[in-house]
Amino acid sequence: MKASDLFVRCLEEEGVEYIFAVPGEENLDLVESLRSSRIELVVTRHEQHAAFMAATYGRLTGKAGVCMATLGPGATNLLTGMSYAQLCGVPLVAITGQKAIRQNWQGNFQIVDVIGTFRPCTKWNRQISSAETIPRFVRHAFKLAEDERPGACHLELPEDVASEQVEAEPFVRRRLRRPVPDEKAITAAVDLIRAAKQPLVLLSAGANRKRVGKQLELFCEKLGVYAVSTQMGKGVLSDRHPQSLFCLGIHKTDYVHAAVQAADLVITIGYDIVEYPPSVWNPERTKKVLHLDFRLAEPDQYYNPDVEVVGDVSNALWAIHSRMRPEDAFDTTKMARFREALVKRLHQVETPRSHPPKPQRIVSDLRAALGEEDVICLDNGIYKLWFARMYQTYADNTVLLDNALATMGAGLASAMAAKLVHPERTVVAVVGDGGFMMNSQDLETAVRLQQDLIILLLRDDGYGFIRWKQQGMGFAEFGMAFGNPDFVKYAEAYGATGIRVSEGFDLSSALERAKATKGPVLIDCPIDYSENEKLSADLSVEFEELVR
Repeated sequence: MKASDLFVRCLEEEGVEYIFAVPGEENLDLVESLRSSRIELVVTRHEQHAAFMAATYGRLTGKAGVCMATLGPGATNLLTGMSYAQLCGVPLVAITGQKAIRQNWQGNFQIVDVIGTFRPCTKWNRQISSAETIPRFVRHAFKLAEDERPGACHLELPEDVASEQVEAEPFVRRRLRRPVPDEKAITAAVDLIRAAKQPLVLLSAGANRKRVGKQLELFCEKLGVYAVSTQMGKGVLSDRHPQSLFCLGIHKTDYVHAAVQAADLVITIGYDIVEYPPSVWNPERTKKVLHLDFRLAEPDQYYNPDVEVVGDVSNALWAIHSRMRPEDAFDTTKMARFREALVKRLHQVETPRSHPPKPQRIVSDLRAALGEEDVICLDNGIYKLWFARMYQTYADNTVLLDNALATMGAGLASAMAAKLVHPERTVVAVVGDGGFMMNSQDLETAVRLQQDLIILLLRDDGYGFIRWKQQGMGFAEFGMAFGNPDFVKYAEAYGATGIRVSEGFDLSSALERAKATKGPVLIDCPIDYSENEKLSADLSVEFEELVR
């Protein structure tokens, strides 16, 4: 068969459902082979957006999302999305085209060293120089992308190789089982917990990725320990659970940090130092640390775990809590009182309605409008901190945000991919005007896909996060403001629906209308950031007495 046909058959064997792509002429053999495939080709309007969609698909399914671009500028446009996947620890396979490697009559036109360029941002990447290697390379790319720690892999398929004739068959994809943790490590973990006076569980992105919620609940309940999550760990333990202390929305200064300061043992689950630096929560390096993860801890001067339990995390949690005796459980009185204070401060404060609305009111209105399984996808801006702190989350992977690469421009793509994976759920992209305009052209893609999608655009006519940081450093405001289009007309120009939040039409009303409207809906909502200074104050101080 033709090599490109073999390549597509290999992708089908891997269970690929979608390829997100901006094709080029060097991909045309592969595009032709996809035409008769069961794989859906989703053509986007920018390669970066395609990579963001593939990364979110990988994050939600555990299977590598796939994106494709041509050589040169097409390939380099994928780089931010691939870095996003690599740093966030989500599986992605990127495919790029290339000029013929044997008889390239066009010289160096559009040629850059794609393999060399991608090397720092991938787990593995190769040029396919012979059609016979396609089955092995495709299987290897997917296996490595999905293996712990997940990340980005890349294959470059030159056009002359794609058009070759080849006799080969796809490698069969096998279901693999993860190893269970070592028995001696489990025993050491149990001893470490029994010796503690005030342990605390810290949930991070790795726990959210592997859906360890059931055993985590049993672990917390049986041991009497409470859990706090990083931004990317939101939802692993439902915020309805009485032993959830919610989210570390802000480094060092948030209310929740008082519990971290008071803990003598921190039990990290799926923890990655890239998201929440250990120097923030273990500055004196005096805390005992129990590391539960699918892989060994990354060495850091502030993170040198006393015990590492490596292997299937659900099994590790079960193995530990099944060995604990009733008399081993910790007294929950103090932490229950602390949680009650957090609930009153974060979730029971009614922010008055005003125009423009304040971030607290926006978080409250969106939470009230959505079900427990509905999904919000946050781009990057100052609003992300308000949502991380105050948006109550009840299920894993229902709040998708990036606190690793923290790139702007990913919110819309993330929501579009989430809607493909969960078409039955309401999905909302929460974006700033800065981040949205980086990939806003893919609103047309959402229209073409006929997605019932809500885009909540929070408009402050500037780069609000950097403006806040600028003010915090005592600098005069400079270089942060910009103009914006009429977003309602902008949405309508693409065939979407535009709704404007105004003095007489609040956000809750706009959300109800958006939910009842078919197709993509963009809500233009101005935001009052005058209370951002509350994000800078040391809020943990007033709660320290509760946890001592």
